[in-house]
Amino acid sequence: MRALAWRLAAGALYCGLIGGVRAVHAQPRVAGASVPVRILDARCADTAAVQRTARPRGPALQWHPGIVPWSEWRVQLGARRLPITVIVADINPQRVQLALEISRVGDAMGPWRIDQAPSDAVVAFNAGQFNDVGPWGWVMHRGREWQAPGVGTLAAGIVVDSGRLVHIVPPDSLASVRLRGGWVEALQSYPLLLSEGRLAHALCREGAIDRGHRDIRMALGVRRDGHVLVALSRYAPAEAVRGVTERLPIGPTTLEMAAIMQLLGAQHAVMLDGGISAQLRVRNGLSDRHWPGLRAVPLAVVGRVRPP
Repeated sequence: MRALAWRLAAGALYCGLIGGVRAVHAQPRVAGASVPVRILDARCADTAAVQRTARPRGPALQWHPGIVPWSEWRVQLGARRLPITVIVADINPQRVQLALEISRVGDAMGPWRIDQAPSDAVVAFNAGQFNDVGPWGWVMHRGREWQAPGVGTLAAGIVVDSGRLVHIVPPDSLASVRLRGGWVEALQSYPLLLSEGRLAHALCREGAIDRGHRDIRMALGVRRDGHVLVALSRYAPAEAVRGVTERLPIGPTTLEMAAIMQLLGAQHAVMLDGGISAQLRVRNGLSDRHWPGLRAVPLAVVGRVRPP
């Protein structure tokens, strides 16, 4: 019964947020570009040709400064030009140490949301996927393995090594990476979006994903320089109701999200749980920005300033 405590609390949270959305301190909105970039759904039939081309030029984002710089990038999706804002946080592992955050109720996992982020966290966001009893797949925290990896053709690992660098591990390498050891933190999520800067081939297998499904998306990517990118989509029509419109389940398809992460410069990328679970918090000095979700989650990632 206690193993389901976080699920019950998640339902209560959802009802509470529908009834009234907590106001957030206003911050200046900085668009990533003066004109929204149009993102077209990558077509798997064209994948071979796309893989031979040079990396597409990314957006010239304007960043809010701080220990974790963040930006807002306006894009338009597909033939209908759906207006979306992509919030991007740029995490430098040399300055910010990432670790899992596990909420507990007694001896069971409890519900977590960004309001529960530790006071010294400069960034916090939901982690991986989950089911009725807790996180799905691989979970390692402070060098101790809590759960073995799950199995799936697109289920990638996200690991933090002893030097606090972050790596995305493709599904076919999970067993060997786990055996090698030396990891401080690990989790698992799906689907894998990018590998070596290219669209993950398994995404194009028949029935691997629902290519037409749109939703709020959240993804984690790693650039060539080791920086970690966390990207969260929000629906952004011209006439929006703050605290409501941006949480509507309208956003990129999986292949559009892969294209977005590629344009942002990610070499490797994987989707985190999106929809009503997606949530992000960035603290920079006196600035504290929230992009809350409507559902609590059992597992999170938090970043703290690395000691000198």
